[in-house]
Amino acid sequence: MSESEATADPVDTVETVRLPVVVVAGLHAARRRQVVLELLDGCVDAVVLHHDLRDAADGIVHRRIRDSEGEFASTVVPLTNDCPCCALREDLLPELLRIAELGQHGLAIVELWGACDPHPAVELIAEGEVDGRRLGEAIELAGVVTAVDPAHLVADLSVPDELRAHGLQTCVQDVRTRAEALAHQIEYAGVLAVTRAGVEGGDAPLRRTALAMLRQLHPTARTVRLGTGELIRAALAGFDVPAARDRVNPALALLPQERDEAGVATVVWERRRPLHPARLYEALTRLVPAAQRSRGRFWLANRPEQLLAWDAAGASLAVEECGPWLTSLSDAAWELYPPSRRAAAALDWHPLHGDRVQQLAFTAAGLDAEGIVRLLDSCLLTDAELVGGESGWKAMTDAFAGLLDPVP
Repeated sequence: MSESEATADPVDTVETVRLPVVVVAGLHAARRRQVVLELLDGCVDAVVLHHDLRDAADGIVHRRIRDSEGEFASTVVPLTNDCPCCALREDLLPELLRIAELGQHGLAIVELWGACDPHPAVELIAEGEVDGRRLGEAIELAGVVTAVDPAHLVADLSVPDELRAHGLQTCVQDVRTRAEALAHQIEYAGVLAVTRAGVEGGDAPLRRTALAMLRQLHPTARTVRLGTGELIRAALAGFDVPAARDRVNPALALLPQERDEAGVATVVWERRRPLHPARLYEALTRLVPAAQRSRGRFWLANRPEQLLAWDAAGASLAVEECGPWLTSLSDAAWELYPPSRRAAAALDWHPLHGDRVQQLAFTAAGLDAEGIVRLLDSCLLTDAELVGGESGWKAMTDAFAGLLDPVP
């Protein structure tokens, strides 16, 4: 052993202890607060940070901090650029770093505003920097929990109410519905927290339906019952940010398997032919309300290069372009995409259409699976239409012009 090794301070070899952070989301406010209180009461020296967006329309955010003894700090911060994520970046991240460096708390609980999508918040916490220092050096993302009230789940996924109608929007430009917000919260979290059987009124059939809905919306999530001691262990079990990112990426997402349980069913429609833009657009008024939740990826005949995402909840549909199908690119251009994207394309390769595929999953209580499949099949190109090839397909009327950018 050298002299320098013999005299080295042993403290330098000890790994820095990072502050564990749990993110709690939930449109159902009473359940979300129940999760927060259970974590607060069950962990030594825990602290809760909450950014209240009820006055977001006025350009301000209320930040509150509390521990087991109550609230001990509050302040008002500006809502920069009408952007909730900007407010979190400029206020939450420095505050988390300050708390971590003080070393007085054993857990930080980030309670999100009711309608907040946990995905961008988690990405900020996991990848964010404060004055050039990565937050990940001081904190460790221990878990992401979404609180759900079984008594209201199916109803909230069935209506087109906008968040602003309930005072839950995150900014002036937030036009999402309650169903959209709730579905995304459920499908991103690693843990789903629900009330125990017999607690606060959920009758048995309604509860069974709600739990079946959760299992089909997010089959890999861990569902725990509040008040049983399960929550703390599950919430601190860790969270794989890259895996969660891929799970909700339309180009990579593995759709749930077909299932029928407690009156809730999921049907997965997969085909290789392109969809006729006009026929599909005309069918939307029947397809979108046919399920509480539908999602996936698809391709239109007149847009053969574009991978399109389908994201519907509560009779509201969002369609967006998610980059190209890799079959439309040169071999050299493939290297511009991450290995997970290239692997997904290669595993699902078709000799004629490459990675282009129709993959849509519909989940609902009382789902008419056969009717959905028949309707979608009727929107595919016929044999006669296929003969025209891509040059002929591109000449079709761009029925989705109002939902997507013009065809390039």
